Amino acid sequence: ENELKGLEFLIQQLRHVNGNDIQSFLAETGYVSKQEIESAIVKVTQSLRKAKGEQEEVEEKPDISNTEKYTLIDIPDNMLTPEQVKEKKRQLFLKTTSEGRQKAKQKRFEEELERERRNKEDEQRRLENPELYMEQLRVKYKELAEKVEQRKRQKTNGNNGNDNNVSGGVGRGERLNAAQKERMRLLTTAAFDRGKGEDTFGIKDEDWQLYKKMSKDNDDEEEGPNEDEVELARVASKLREIDPTFFPKSDASSSGTEPPRFRPLTKEDFQILIGVERFRCPEILFHPNLVGIEQAGLDEMVGVSIQRLQSTSQSMEESNELTNSILITGGSCLYPGMTERLEAGIRMIRPCGTPIRILRASDAVLDAWIGAATFASTMHFQRQVFTKTDYYEKGEDWLRQYHLKYTF
Repeated sequence: ENELKGLEFLIQQLRHVNGNDIQSFLAETGYVSKQEIESAIVKVTQSLRKAKGEQEEVEEKPDISNTEKYTLIDIPDNMLTPEQVKEKKRQLFLKTTSEGRQKAKQKRFEEELERERRNKEDEQRRLENPELYMEQLRVKYKELAEKVEQRKRQKTNGNNGNDNNVSGGVGRGERLNAAQKERMRLLTTAAFDRGKGEDTFGIKDEDWQLYKKMSKDNDDEEEGPNEDEVELARVASKLREIDPTFFPKSDASSSGTEPPRFRPLTKEDFQILIGVERFRCPEILFHPNLVGIEQAGLDEMVGVSIQRLQSTSQSMEESNELTNSILITGGSCLYPGMTERLEAGIRMIRPCGTPIRILRASDAVLDAWIGAATFASTMHFQRQVFTKTDYYEKGEDWLRQYHLKYTF
């Protein structure tokens, strides 16, 4: 609304500006001409009406008579030049298209009025006797469903109810139905038509139905659902609104864009079914690729760490001590069976007979924080730490020289 007021105020100011100063005034506003400002006002007004739910006002342009608009239609071809003949065909096509649009618009308007009238009558009958109205709808739905189903069966069977082809000697021509034969006749006529004489195709509305008859897609199916299918969908929609026990047949209506039927929620809708998720969630620690992360699992990383430390060991006893005192901490280690799962993974990558002992921290959730806090409070903390810059500069190998150990 503020934008609309600003544009209207701009138009008022523009009226008091001299003709020589209009361009400089418009340059400051960002608009090129007065017509552009008026067009912006129309667009903003339509947007406001649409936001408020009001019907948009459509300016009705004065209709130009067909005589003034199509000046060459009533003139014979022998009185026109070749360029005028082409223009006459173009005008004829435009006139036919325009009349077709007008008829379609009028038909849609009449259908909308008929739909509103029918809805009012249905609502009045429902208010007068709801039970009788519901029973009539059920009977009507059953009859329409049977008609639609029978029509589908006939279309599937190819309308061949009589079994006259048992002899087997039937040619292509005898298998064609009437519509296919008519299409073949029209195609043959069009192929040998040399266009002699004056071309008057399109003057009559029936001429444009020729393309529909010649179309191959018209043999098996029509342009859209027939009247029975449309009425069946309307009756089914009414029954859904007033009859909670109504359940339509899945194959009764061919409309695939029908909205889903309302179903009240039950306790089953709020239940979460858990199957393999119970062990797949913690299994992500050992197989991160389950969630698309290309990293090594927990058991594999433990094995790599043991191999690196084992390379510095001098004897087998020192090597066995590494796997005999593995401490796990953190909230994830509280999963049931975590120690057994980690032990099985490590045993697969260690030599046979290697002693493996995995211990869980007493306070697994806060153990890491408590250890870091204790370490930070000692006197050796400042001498045993280095900055983030040093780590990026000197690398991870510099950390191994500290030989940090834990004891039980």
